[in-house]
Amino acid sequence: MSGSICLRCLARPVAAIETAAPTSRIATAAFSTSAPLAANPPKKKGPAVAVKKQQHTKSFTKARAGGKGGSGGGRPPQQGERKAMRKRIVLSNTNALEVHGLEDMTAKNIVDSQSAGKMLGLSNEVLDALRAAAAFKPTQGWSLFRRPATLVRKETLEVVRQLEEAGDKKSTVRQVIFGEKGSGKSVLQLQAMAAALLKGWVVIHIPEAQELSIGHTSYQPVKIGEETVYVQPHYIAQLLGQIAKANYTVLSHLRLSKQHNLPIPVQSNISLVRFAELGAGDADIAWPFFTALWSELTAPSAEGEGMARPPVLLTLDSLNFAMGNTTYLNAELQNIHAHDLALVRQYMDILSGAESLPNGGAVIAATTESNKPASPALDFACERNEALQAGKEVPEWDPYVKVDRRVLKVMEGAEALHLKGLSKDEARGVMEYYARSGMLRQTVNDSLVGEKWALSGGGIIGELERSSVVMRV
Repeated sequence: MSGSICLRCLARPVAAIETAAPTSRIATAAFSTSAPLAANPPKKKGPAVAVKKQQHTKSFTKARAGGKGGSGGGRPPQQGERKAMRKRIVLSNTNALEVHGLEDMTAKNIVDSQSAGKMLGLSNEVLDALRAAAAFKPTQGWSLFRRPATLVRKETLEVVRQLEEAGDKKSTVRQVIFGEKGSGKSVLQLQAMAAALLKGWVVIHIPEAQELSIGHTSYQPVKIGEETVYVQPHYIAQLLGQIAKANYTVLSHLRLSKQHNLPIPVQSNISLVRFAELGAGDADIAWPFFTALWSELTAPSAEGEGMARPPVLLTLDSLNFAMGNTTYLNAELQNIHAHDLALVRQYMDILSGAESLPNGGAVIAATTESNKPASPALDFACERNEALQAGKEVPEWDPYVKVDRRVLKVMEGAEALHLKGLSKDEARGVMEYYARSGMLRQTVNDSLVGEKWALSGGGIIGELERSSVVMRV
Protein backbone atom coordinates (compact mmCIF):
# COMPACT_ATOMS: atom_id res chain seq x y z
CA MET A 1 0.00 0.00 0.00
CA SER A 2 2.78 2.32 0.93
CA GLY A 3 4.64 1.49 -2.26
CA SER A 4 1.65 2.40 -4.43
CA ILE A 5 1.29 5.76 -2.63
CA CYS A 6 4.87 6.65 -3.24
CA LEU A 7 4.56 5.82 -6.89
CA ARG A 8 1.49 8.01 -7.20
CA CYS A 9 3.28 10.91 -5.46
CA LEU A 10 6.23 10.75 -7.80
CA ALA A 11 4.20 10.32 -10.95
CA ARG A 12 4.25 13.33 -13.40
CA PRO A 13 0.90 15.04 -13.98
CA VAL A 14 -0.73 14.28 -17.23
CA ALA A 15 -2.41 17.71 -17.68
CA ALA A 16 -0.20 20.70 -18.45
CA ILE A 17 -0.08 23.42 -15.82
CA GLU A 18 -1.44 26.72 -17.07
CA THR A 19 0.89 29.73 -16.74
CA ALA A 20 -0.37 32.78 -14.88
CA ALA A 21 1.61 35.22 -17.07
CA PRO A 22 -0.24 36.72 -20.02
CA THR A 23 0.82 35.72 -23.50
CA SER A 24 1.56 39.37 -24.43
CA ARG A 25 4.48 39.71 -21.91
CA ILE A 26 7.97 39.46 -23.41
CA ALA A 27 10.43 37.29 -21.53
CA THR A 28 13.78 38.86 -20.55
CA ALA A 29 16.95 37.22 -19.46
CA ALA A 30 18.03 37.53 -15.83
CA PHE A 31 20.75 40.10 -15.00
CA SER A 32 20.56 41.67 -18.45
CA THR A 33 21.75 45.28 -18.89
CA SER A 34 20.28 45.77 -22.35
CA ALA A 35 17.30 48.04 -22.83
CA PRO A 36 13.87 46.41 -23.04
CA LEU A 37 12.61 45.88 -26.58
CA ALA A 38 9.37 47.70 -25.76
CA ALA A 39 11.21 50.94 -24.78
CA ASN A 40 11.08 54.01 -27.01
CA PRO A 41 14.14 54.54 -29.25
CA PRO A 42 16.59 57.27 -28.10
CA LYS A 43 15.91 60.72 -29.46
CA LYS A 44 18.40 62.45 -31.71
CA LYS A 45 20.33 65.35 -30.17
CA GLY A 46 19.16 68.52 -31.74
CA PRO A 47 20.70 72.04 -31.59
CA ALA A 48 18.90 72.93 -28.35
CA VAL A 49 20.33 69.88 -26.55
CA ALA A 50 23.88 70.73 -27.76
CA VAL A 51 23.58 74.34 -26.55
CA LYS A 52 22.29 73.16 -23.16
CA LYS A 53 25.21 70.74 -22.79
CA GLN A 54 27.68 73.49 -23.72
CA GLN A 55 26.19 75.82 -21.10
CA HIS A 56 26.43 73.06 -18.51
CA THR A 57 30.11 72.52 -19.35
CA LYS A 58 30.86 76.25 -19.01
CA SER A 59 29.08 76.37 -15.65
CA PHE A 60 31.08 73.37 -14.43
CA THR A 61 34.32 75.03 -15.54
CA LYS A 62 33.44 78.25 -13.72
CA ALA A 63 32.56 76.29 -10.60
CA ARG A 64 35.96 74.56 -10.67
CA ALA A 65 37.67 77.95 -11.14
CA GLY A 66 36.27 79.13 -7.82
CA GLY A 67 33.08 80.86 -8.85
CA LYS A 68 29.47 79.89 -8.35
CA GLY A 69 28.32 77.34 -10.88
CA GLY A 70 26.32 78.98 -13.64
CA SER A 71 26.35 82.43 -12.03
CA GLY A 72 29.59 83.69 -13.64
CA GLY A 73 31.17 84.58 -10.28
CA GLY A 74 34.64 83.08 -10.99
CA ARG A 75 37.28 84.41 -13.33
CA PRO A 76 40.67 83.11 -14.40
CA PRO A 77 43.69 85.00 -13.00
CA GLN A 78 45.01 87.84 -15.11
CA GLN A 79 48.45 87.81 -16.68
CA GLY A 80 51.08 88.18 -13.97
CA GLU A 81 48.56 88.01 -11.13
CA ARG A 82 49.84 84.73 -9.73
CA LYS A 83 53.45 85.94 -9.82
CA ALA A 84 52.49 89.18 -8.10
CA MET A 85 50.78 87.25 -5.30
CA ARG A 86 53.75 84.91 -4.99
CA LYS A 87 56.24 87.78 -4.75
CA ARG A 88 54.07 90.08 -2.64
CA ILE A 89 56.00 91.66 0.23
CA VAL A 90 54.17 92.38 3.51
CA LEU A 91 56.23 94.30 6.07
CA SER A 92 53.74 94.83 8.89
CA ASN A 93 51.18 92.95 10.98
CA THR A 94 48.57 95.09 12.71
CA ASN A 95 47.63 92.18 14.97
CA ALA A 96 51.10 92.00 16.52
CA LEU A 97 51.94 94.09 19.57
CA GLU A 98 54.07 97.18 19.22
CA VAL A 99 57.46 96.73 20.87
CA HIS A 100 58.03 99.78 23.03
CA GLY A 101 61.58 101.02 23.38
CA LEU A 102 62.71 99.50 20.07
CA GLU A 103 65.58 101.62 18.72
CA ASP A 104 65.93 102.48 15.06
CA MET A 105 69.10 101.52 13.24
CA THR A 106 71.47 104.47 12.86
CA ALA A 107 74.95 104.93 11.46
CA LYS A 108 76.33 104.94 15.03
CA ASN A 109 74.58 102.09 16.83
CA ILE A 110 75.03 99.69 13.91
CA VAL A 111 78.80 99.68 14.59
CA ASP A 112 78.54 99.83 18.38
CA SER A 113 79.56 96.60 20.10
CA GLN A 114 76.85 97.26 22.72
CA SER A 115 74.24 96.55 20.02
CA ALA A 116 75.32 92.92 19.66
CA GLY A 117 72.39 90.59 20.34
CA LYS A 118 69.81 93.41 20.14
CA MET A 119 66.97 94.04 17.73
CA LEU A 120 67.07 97.31 15.80
CA GLY A 121 64.15 98.67 13.80
CA LEU A 122 64.31 100.13 10.30
CA SER A 123 63.26 103.75 9.87
CA ASN A 124 60.74 104.73 7.22
CA GLU A 125 63.40 106.30 4.97
CA VAL A 126 65.60 103.22 5.03
CA LEU A 127 62.55 100.99 4.67
CA ASP A 128 61.40 102.77 1.52
CA ALA A 129 64.88 102.62 0.01
CA LEU A 130 65.26 98.91 0.74
CA ARG A 131 61.82 98.17 -0.68
CA ALA A 132 62.69 100.09 -3.84
CA ALA A 133 65.90 98.08 -4.16
CA ALA A 134 63.94 94.80 -3.78
CA ALA A 135 66.00 93.82 -0.73
CA PHE A 136 63.14 92.00 1.04
CA LYS A 137 62.09 88.46 0.20
CA PRO A 138 58.60 86.95 0.56
CA THR A 139 60.05 83.93 2.38
CA GLN A 140 61.32 86.07 5.25
CA GLY A 141 59.19 86.61 8.34
CA TRP A 142 58.64 90.37 8.12
CA SER A 143 54.83 89.96 7.98
CA LEU A 144 54.68 88.43 11.46
CA PHE A 145 55.57 91.59 13.40
CA ARG A 146 54.33 95.12 13.84
CA ARG A 147 57.26 96.71 12.01
CA PRO A 148 60.47 95.41 10.42
CA ALA A 149 63.36 94.90 12.82
CA THR A 150 66.57 92.93 12.49
CA LEU A 151 68.98 91.24 14.89
CA VAL A 152 72.47 92.65 15.19
CA ARG A 153 74.78 89.65 15.33
CA LYS A 154 78.56 89.51 15.54
CA GLU A 155 78.81 89.04 11.76
CA THR A 156 76.76 92.21 11.28
CA LEU A 157 79.21 94.26 13.32
CA GLU A 158 82.14 92.80 11.38
CA VAL A 159 80.63 93.49 7.95
CA VAL A 160 79.61 97.05 8.85
CA ARG A 161 83.06 97.70 10.32
CA GLN A 162 84.63 96.63 7.02
CA LEU A 163 82.29 98.96 5.11
CA GLU A 164 83.21 101.87 7.35
CA GLU A 165 86.90 101.19 6.89
CA ALA A 166 86.51 100.93 3.11
CA GLY A 167 84.73 104.28 2.99
CA ASP A 168 87.43 105.99 5.04
CA LYS A 169 90.40 104.46 3.19
CA LYS A 170 88.72 104.40 -0.24
CA SER A 171 89.38 100.68 -0.52
CA THR A 172 87.18 97.87 -1.83
CA VAL A 173 85.68 95.03 0.21
CA ARG A 174 85.07 91.79 -1.73
CA GLN A 175 83.03 89.21 0.14
CA VAL A 176 80.96 86.09 -0.50
CA ILE A 177 78.53 84.96 2.20
CA PHE A 178 77.72 81.25 2.29
CA GLY A 179 76.14 78.92 4.82
CA GLU A 180 73.22 76.63 5.55
CA LYS A 181 69.66 77.25 4.45
CA GLY A 182 67.94 79.70 6.80
CA SER A 183 71.18 80.93 8.36
CA GLY A 184 70.38 84.57 7.48
CA LYS A 185 72.61 85.24 4.45
CA SER A 186 70.10 87.49 2.66
CA VAL A 187 69.26 89.35 5.89
CA LEU A 188 72.96 90.00 6.56
CA GLN A 189 73.22 91.40 3.06
CA LEU A 190 70.16 93.56 3.78
CA GLN A 191 71.82 94.86 6.96
CA ALA A 192 74.88 95.86 4.94
CA MET A 193 72.63 97.70 2.49
CA ALA A 194 70.83 99.50 5.33
CA ALA A 195 74.16 100.57 6.86
CA ALA A 196 75.39 101.82 3.48
CA LEU A 197 72.22 103.85 2.93
CA LEU A 198 72.57 105.40 6.39
CA LYS A 199 76.15 106.42 5.52
CA GLY A 200 75.09 108.07 2.26
CA TRP A 201 76.43 105.40 -0.11
CA VAL A 202 74.96 104.41 -3.47
CA VAL A 203 73.47 100.90 -3.34
CA ILE A 204 73.01 98.75 -6.46
CA HIS A 205 71.32 95.44 -5.73
CA ILE A 206 70.49 92.40 -7.87
CA PRO A 207 67.88 90.56 -5.78
CA GLU A 208 67.97 87.27 -7.69
CA ALA A 209 70.75 86.19 -10.05
CA GLN A 210 68.35 83.46 -11.15
CA GLU A 211 66.36 86.04 -13.11
CA LEU A 212 69.49 86.75 -15.18
CA SER A 213 70.28 83.16 -16.08
CA ILE A 214 67.06 81.22 -16.73
CA GLY A 215 66.17 82.87 -20.02
CA HIS A 216 63.15 84.89 -18.87
CA THR A 217 64.32 88.26 -20.16
CA SER A 218 65.46 89.61 -23.51
CA TYR A 219 69.14 89.63 -24.52
CA GLN A 220 71.26 90.76 -27.41
CA PRO A 221 74.96 90.53 -28.34
CA VAL A 222 77.18 93.59 -28.03
CA LYS A 223 80.78 93.91 -29.14
CA ILE A 224 83.13 95.31 -26.48
CA GLY A 225 86.61 95.41 -27.92
CA GLU A 226 87.31 91.97 -29.34
CA GLU A 227 84.87 90.16 -27.04
CA THR A 228 81.17 89.57 -27.43
CA VAL A 229 79.01 90.02 -24.38
CA TYR A 230 75.27 89.82 -24.03
CA VAL A 231 73.15 92.69 -22.79
CA GLN A 232 69.74 92.20 -21.18
CA PRO A 233 68.07 95.54 -21.99
CA HIS A 234 64.72 95.11 -20.23
CA TYR A 235 66.28 93.89 -17.00
CA ILE A 236 68.84 96.72 -17.06
CA ALA A 237 66.04 99.24 -17.58
CA GLN A 238 64.26 97.81 -14.55
CA LEU A 239 67.50 97.95 -12.56
CA LEU A 240 68.03 101.61 -13.46
CA GLY A 241 64.56 102.37 -12.12
CA GLN A 242 65.37 100.60 -8.85
CA ILE A 243 68.67 102.50 -8.55
CA ALA A 244 66.91 105.84 -9.06
CA LYS A 245 64.23 105.10 -6.43
CA ALA A 246 66.49 103.52 -3.81
CA ASN A 247 69.18 106.23 -4.03
CA TYR A 248 67.00 109.23 -4.77
CA THR A 249 68.33 111.32 -1.87
CA VAL A 250 71.98 110.83 -2.87
CA LEU A 251 71.68 110.89 -6.67
CA SER A 252 69.49 113.99 -6.71
CA HIS A 253 72.48 116.01 -5.44
CA LEU A 254 74.97 114.63 -8.00
CA ARG A 255 75.49 115.99 -11.52
CA LEU A 256 77.04 114.72 -14.72
CA SER A 257 80.77 115.37 -14.94
CA LYS A 258 81.61 113.85 -18.36
CA GLN A 259 80.52 113.94 -21.96
CA HIS A 260 78.94 110.63 -22.99
CA ASN A 261 78.07 109.22 -26.39
CA LEU A 262 74.36 108.54 -25.84
CA PRO A 263 71.55 107.64 -28.26
CA ILE A 264 69.53 110.71 -27.22
CA PRO A 265 70.62 114.23 -26.27
CA VAL A 266 70.91 114.84 -22.54
CA GLN A 267 71.28 118.09 -20.61
CA SER A 268 74.89 118.62 -19.53
CA ASN A 269 74.15 119.42 -15.86
CA ILE A 270 71.33 116.92 -15.36
CA SER A 271 71.12 115.18 -12.00
CA LEU A 272 72.11 111.53 -11.86
CA VAL A 273 68.70 110.49 -10.55
CA ARG A 274 67.02 112.07 -13.58
CA PHE A 275 69.69 110.52 -15.80
CA ALA A 276 68.89 107.05 -14.42
CA GLU A 277 65.16 107.63 -14.88
CA LEU A 278 65.70 108.47 -18.56
CA GLY A 279 67.52 105.18 -19.09
CA ALA A 280 64.83 103.27 -17.21
CA GLY A 281 62.11 104.66 -19.46
CA ASP A 282 63.33 102.93 -22.64
CA ALA A 283 64.93 99.49 -22.81
CA ASP A 284 66.63 100.31 -26.13
CA ILE A 285 68.83 102.93 -24.49
CA ALA A 286 69.15 101.33 -21.05
CA TRP A 287 72.59 99.79 -21.53
CA PRO A 288 74.37 102.97 -22.78
CA PHE A 289 72.80 104.89 -19.89
CA PHE A 290 73.85 102.25 -17.38
CA THR A 291 77.48 102.30 -18.56
CA ALA A 292 77.46 106.09 -18.45
CA LEU A 293 75.97 106.09 -14.94
CA TRP A 294 78.57 103.57 -13.78
CA SER A 295 81.41 105.70 -15.18
CA GLU A 296 79.98 108.70 -13.31
CA LEU A 297 79.77 106.81 -10.01
CA THR A 298 83.33 105.50 -10.34
CA ALA A 299 84.81 108.83 -11.46
CA PRO A 300 87.15 110.58 -8.98
CA SER A 301 85.53 113.23 -6.84
CA ALA A 302 86.05 116.82 -7.99
CA GLU A 303 85.41 120.30 -6.69
CA GLY A 304 82.10 121.86 -7.47
CA GLU A 305 78.44 121.38 -6.81
CA GLY A 306 77.32 117.81 -7.39
CA MET A 307 80.80 116.57 -8.35
CA ALA A 308 81.59 114.64 -5.14
CA ARG A 309 81.25 110.91 -5.57
CA PRO A 310 80.19 108.67 -2.65
CA PRO A 311 81.25 105.04 -2.13
CA VAL A 312 79.26 102.33 -3.91
CA LEU A 313 77.89 99.07 -2.53
CA LEU A 314 77.16 96.30 -5.04
CA THR A 315 75.13 93.36 -3.77
CA LEU A 316 73.98 90.21 -5.51
CA ASP A 317 71.87 87.38 -4.10
CA SER A 318 71.71 83.74 -5.26
CA LEU A 319 75.29 83.81 -6.54
CA ASN A 320 75.09 80.13 -7.55
CA PHE A 321 73.08 81.05 -10.65
CA ALA A 322 75.84 83.43 -11.81
CA MET A 323 78.59 80.81 -11.56
CA GLY A 324 77.84 78.54 -14.48
CA ASN A 325 76.11 78.22 -17.83
CA THR A 326 72.77 79.89 -18.45
CA THR A 327 69.83 78.79 -20.58
CA TYR A 328 70.58 81.52 -23.13
CA LEU A 329 72.02 80.34 -26.47
CA ASN A 330 74.57 81.99 -28.73
CA ALA A 331 74.66 81.93 -32.52
CA GLU A 332 76.18 78.42 -32.47
CA LEU A 333 73.31 77.18 -30.25
CA GLN A 334 75.63 76.73 -27.27
CA ASN A 335 74.77 77.76 -23.73
CA ILE A 336 76.12 81.18 -22.78
CA HIS A 337 78.21 81.31 -19.62
CA ALA A 338 76.88 83.70 -16.98
CA HIS A 339 80.17 85.64 -17.01
CA ASP A 340 79.49 86.56 -20.64
CA LEU A 341 76.38 88.50 -19.58
CA ALA A 342 77.31 92.18 -19.46
CA LEU A 343 75.69 92.93 -16.11
CA VAL A 344 77.09 89.84 -14.40
CA ARG A 345 80.57 90.56 -15.78
CA GLN A 346 80.42 94.04 -14.26
CA TYR A 347 79.94 92.49 -10.82
CA MET A 348 82.51 89.74 -11.36
CA ASP A 349 85.23 92.19 -12.42
CA ILE A 350 84.94 93.96 -9.09
CA LEU A 351 84.53 90.74 -7.07
CA SER A 352 87.67 89.27 -8.61
CA GLY A 353 89.73 92.44 -8.15
CA ALA A 354 90.12 93.14 -11.87
CA GLU A 355 88.36 96.48 -11.28
CA SER A 356 88.36 98.61 -8.16
CA LEU A 357 86.14 101.33 -6.76
CA PRO A 358 88.12 104.61 -6.74
CA ASN A 359 85.89 106.26 -4.14
CA GLY A 360 85.72 103.18 -1.92
CA GLY A 361 82.96 100.67 -1.52
CA ALA A 362 82.21 96.98 -1.46
CA VAL A 363 80.78 94.11 -3.46
CA ILE A 364 78.94 91.51 -1.36
CA ALA A 365 77.43 88.38 -2.86
CA ALA A 366 75.36 85.75 -1.08
CA THR A 367 74.81 82.16 -2.09
CA THR A 368 71.53 80.29 -1.87
CA GLU A 369 70.67 76.79 -0.67
CA SER A 370 67.10 76.78 -2.04
CA ASN A 371 66.67 75.31 -5.51
CA LYS A 372 70.29 76.02 -6.31
CA PRO A 373 72.06 74.80 -9.46
CA ALA A 374 75.11 72.61 -9.11
CA SER A 375 78.31 74.67 -8.92
CA PRO A 376 81.16 72.51 -7.61
CA ALA A 377 83.74 75.21 -8.34
CA LEU A 378 81.90 77.76 -6.19
CA ASP A 379 81.48 75.32 -3.29
CA PHE A 380 85.15 74.38 -3.45
CA ALA A 381 86.28 78.01 -3.68
CA CYS A 382 84.26 79.00 -0.60
CA GLU A 383 85.74 76.17 1.45
CA ARG A 384 89.24 76.90 0.14
CA ASN A 385 89.07 80.61 0.91
CA GLU A 386 87.67 79.95 4.37
CA ALA A 387 90.53 77.53 5.11
CA LEU A 388 93.13 80.00 3.84
CA GLN A 389 91.71 82.80 6.00
CA ALA A 390 91.74 80.57 9.10
CA GLY A 391 95.19 79.16 8.38
CA LYS A 392 93.88 75.60 8.07
CA GLU A 393 94.65 72.85 5.60
CA VAL A 394 93.32 73.66 2.15
CA PRO A 395 90.99 70.98 0.67
CA GLU A 396 91.97 69.31 -2.59
CA TRP A 397 89.93 69.39 -5.75
CA ASP A 398 88.25 66.16 -6.81
CA PRO A 399 90.01 65.19 -10.08
CA TYR A 400 86.93 63.34 -11.31
CA VAL A 401 84.81 66.51 -11.34
CA LYS A 402 85.04 69.00 -14.19
CA VAL A 403 86.31 72.35 -12.92
CA ASP A 404 85.10 75.75 -14.09
CA ARG A 405 88.29 77.81 -14.23
CA ARG A 406 86.41 81.08 -14.68
CA VAL A 407 84.66 80.63 -11.34
CA LEU A 408 87.87 79.77 -9.51
CA LYS A 409 89.60 82.81 -10.99
CA VAL A 410 86.83 85.14 -9.81
CA MET A 411 86.82 83.68 -6.32
CA GLU A 412 90.58 84.10 -5.85
CA GLY A 413 90.18 87.72 -4.82
CA ALA A 414 87.06 87.31 -2.63
CA GLU A 415 86.78 86.79 1.10
CA ALA A 416 84.55 83.90 2.19
CA LEU A 417 82.26 84.48 5.18
CA HIS A 418 80.76 81.25 6.52
CA LEU A 419 77.53 82.21 8.25
CA LYS A 420 76.57 79.74 10.98
CA GLY A 421 73.96 79.67 13.74
CA LEU A 422 73.33 82.26 16.42
CA SER A 423 74.94 82.14 19.82
CA LYS A 424 72.64 81.51 22.77
CA ASP A 425 72.82 85.18 23.79
CA GLU A 426 71.77 86.23 20.29
CA ALA A 427 69.01 83.60 20.31
CA ARG A 428 67.73 84.98 23.61
CA GLY A 429 67.66 88.51 22.17
CA VAL A 430 65.55 87.53 19.18
CA MET A 431 63.22 85.33 21.28
CA GLU A 432 62.60 88.18 23.70
CA TYR A 433 61.59 90.26 20.70
CA TYR A 434 59.16 87.50 19.67
CA ALA A 435 57.65 87.52 23.17
CA ARG A 436 57.34 91.32 23.34
CA SER A 437 55.59 91.26 19.96
CA GLY A 438 53.01 88.82 21.34
CA MET A 439 54.02 86.09 18.91
CA LEU A 440 55.69 83.88 21.52
CA ARG A 441 53.40 83.00 24.46
CA GLN A 442 56.06 81.41 26.67
CA THR A 443 58.41 82.78 29.30
CA VAL A 444 61.84 83.27 27.79
CA ASN A 445 64.28 81.64 30.20
CA ASP A 446 67.47 79.62 29.92
CA SER A 447 65.54 76.37 29.59
CA LEU A 448 63.39 77.58 26.69
CA VAL A 449 66.33 79.25 24.93
CA GLY A 450 68.42 76.10 25.20
CA GLU A 451 65.57 73.95 23.91
CA LYS A 452 64.81 76.15 20.89
CA TRP A 453 68.52 76.66 20.17
CA ALA A 454 69.10 72.90 20.04
CA LEU A 455 65.97 72.20 17.98
CA SER A 456 67.00 74.86 15.44
CA GLY A 457 70.24 73.06 14.61
CA GLY A 458 72.52 75.17 16.76
CA GLY A 459 70.82 78.55 16.34
CA ILE A 460 69.93 78.59 12.62
CA ILE A 461 67.75 81.70 12.74
CA GLY A 462 65.30 80.51 10.07
CA GLU A 463 64.60 77.32 12.02
CA LEU A 464 64.48 79.24 15.29
CA GLU A 465 61.79 81.53 13.90
CA ARG A 466 59.89 78.58 12.48
CA SER A 467 59.85 76.62 15.73
CA SER A 468 59.08 79.64 17.93
CA VAL A 469 56.59 81.64 15.87
CA VAL A 470 55.61 80.17 12.51
CA MET A 471 54.61 76.71 13.73
CA ARG A 472 52.38 78.23 16.42
CA VAL A 473 50.66 80.51 13.92
